[in-house]
This record gives sequence, structure tokens and C-alpha cells, in this order.
Amino acid sequence: MKKPIKKSWMIASALTIGMAVLTPLQAGATEVKTTDSSSTTTIKLEQKITGKIKGISGDGMNIKGNDGKNYYVSFYKFSAEQIEKMNLVEGQEISVEGSVVESYSDFYTFAVYKKELPKEVTQEDLTKLEKMFNEIKKLEKEVSKEETEVEKEKKYEEINKIYEEMYKITKPYILANWQPQSYEEYIQELGFNEKNIVIKENDTTQLKAIYAEWVQLVKSGDEEKANDKHDELNKILQPYFDELYPPQTFEEFVKELKLDIPAETLAKLKPVFENAQKADKEEDMELSNKLWHEIYQMISPYIKPVTFEEYISDFEFEISEADKMQLKPLYEEASALDKNGDFEKAQEKWEAIYKILEPYFEINQDTLISASKVIINGQDYLAE
Repeated sequence: MKKPIKKSWMIASALTIGMAVLTPLQAGATEVKTTDSSSTTTIKLEQKITGKIKGISGDGMNIKGNDGKNYYVSFYKFSAEQIEKMNLVEGQEISVEGSVVESYSDFYTFAVYKKELPKEVTQEDLTKLEKMFNEIKKLEKEVSKEETEVEKEKKYEEINKIYEEMYKITKPYILANWQPQSYEEYIQELGFNEKNIVIKENDTTQLKAIYAEWVQLVKSGDEEKANDKHDELNKILQPYFDELYPPQTFEEFVKELKLDIPAETLAKLKPVFENAQKADKEEDMELSNKLWHEIYQMISPYIKPVTFEEYISDFEFEISEADKMQLKPLYEEASALDKNGDFEKAQEKWEAIYKILEPYFEINQDTLISASKVIINGQDYLAE
């Protein structure tokens, strides 16, 4: 069963500041320092690239440049309307102008964050928010330099504390501007109509009343009571979610595996699968993990591992013959250990593989571009 996502605070998007993995610049880049009120960001000079779109995501796109390099271009400076008008398609020729940044988190600047805030935020509060925002950016960069998990965790705790302070400032403005959905819109978004699932009249009466109470609690800023009220909504809706997202049958599970499993093994597998599903529903994670591990051990003898040649064919770069000779036995050992369920020893082999491949990934990593102009199909789009 798929659980419904808790649709509690609708203000989260306005408070989100990405904590992306930091990616170092390629060696030898021409750099320039730009300094704001409380932080320094390293970027490369503005440049123009042309190439073909390899992939598209909500926040950007991957481009294979005509120069043979890989690029990731951020859409953060563009509106959703502009992105929609671009009508981007994989394989299209495209030109981009923009600054090359040091890390993915550098795409999300205070200027971008500020656009998400209500216009009523005062200059005084914006100044406070910018200072805290830049402090978060500074801490994000420091996290990547910490060598121990303990030190990293301390940095994340500092970041979370600053988030909370920013939240205190923005919360009144956001709540004042929040326009809640109608009950009908809320139910429509849950997707029951897709399978013609009709909510009973007495449940609808209760849901409407609870939803109205939830809206009032959100507006009042009482988060704890609002979340409790939303739990009440989910409790009534749960049977309808069970109907919308029925649990996977054993037969469906086996079909998806696409493995040649003997009938006698399937007979032993079925009760373990059903118990694992029951543990999932009851949220008994310890038992669930134990049973799913048991399922994996039962089916692993029938899993045909990907060959080494197939494995390396997925990489866009060419691996030297010397490195292939080192990688192949490591890969075959790791695959065999995984198949036997010895994941701890397998992890050691995978780490050795990654160590050999790391220089290739570094050389071939995407250059990150914060776009200020996109040219596609002869049309220019300028960042807002």
C-alpha cells in the first residue's frame, strides 16, 4: 500500500533552501570573485555554450556541448512560464549564456529565494533574511570539507537552527498571503476520480468539517493542532487510499522480477512476501527489513548479474585497458558477494571500484552553468 503524503504545511516551498552536494570546479578554470554583504562565491566568467539537450529535469537540463564537454544548466533564474514556452525536447540544439558556478547549491541565490517570498516582506526583514541565507551557504560549503560524520552533523544542526530563525520571520507574511484550496480542489488533487472512487456521503460531511477546521488552524499558525487535524483527515481517507493504491499481489511481484524461479521456491516465497507486506502496513520496520532480506536471499540464486562489459558500457567515458584489468575481477567479486547476500564484503569491493573510477568521473563531470540567456529555435529567453 502506498501511504498518502501528509499534506500539512503548504508554506514549505517558500522556505526551502537546497542542501545540494558540492561539486568542485574543473581544474584550470578562469575565475572571478563576487562578494555580497556576507559571503564570497567563486564563479567562472560569463560564457556561451552550444550543444544538444541530453536530459531535462524540473530545475534544469543536461547538455552535451559541441566542444565534447558535459554541462548542467540551471533554470532557477527563469519563470515556470518561460520554461514552458521553451518547449524543450531531448536531442534539440540549444545555446546558453551564463556563469559557471562552483556547486549545485550556488544556483540557489538569495535573489532566487527572495522571488518566492510575499511582496509585503519589509526591507528590514529582507536584510536579516539575506544575512542568514548567506550564512547557510557558508555552512553548506564547510560541510563538504568536514572529514567526520560527527562534524558534518554539527554543521547541519547549525543550518537547521538558521532555517528555524528564517521561518519565524517569513511565517507571518506567508500565512497572511496564503489562499487555501477549497475542499473540492483538495479532494480532486488526491486522485480518487481517476479510478472512479466515490467517497461516502457521511464521510464527505465529516471531511468537509475537519478540512475547514484545519484551514483555520493553519491560518492561526498553530502547526501542532493543524497537523493533528490533518491526521484526522487521513484516518477517514485511508480506506479510499487503500482502494486507490491496492497492495501489489504476489503474482504481480513475481512477474516484475522477470526471473525463472522454480514452482517449489515460489511456494516458499509467497508467505514470506505476504508477511513482509503485512509488516509494511503495520510499520514494523525491523520485521519488514528482515523479511525483505529473506526474500532477496531466496531469489538471488536466480538473478543473472550484469556482465562487466555491460556495466562499463553505461559510462560515457572510455576506461583505459590497465584500469579495466583491475576493475573486472573486483566487479565480478562484488557481484558474487551481492548475490550471496554478503553485502558488507561486497561494499569493500565496490569502494575499490569507485576509487579507480573516481578520476574518470572528475574529468567528465558536468560543468555547472547558471543560465542568464537561452536561445532555442531562434528564440531568445532572458532570465527574469
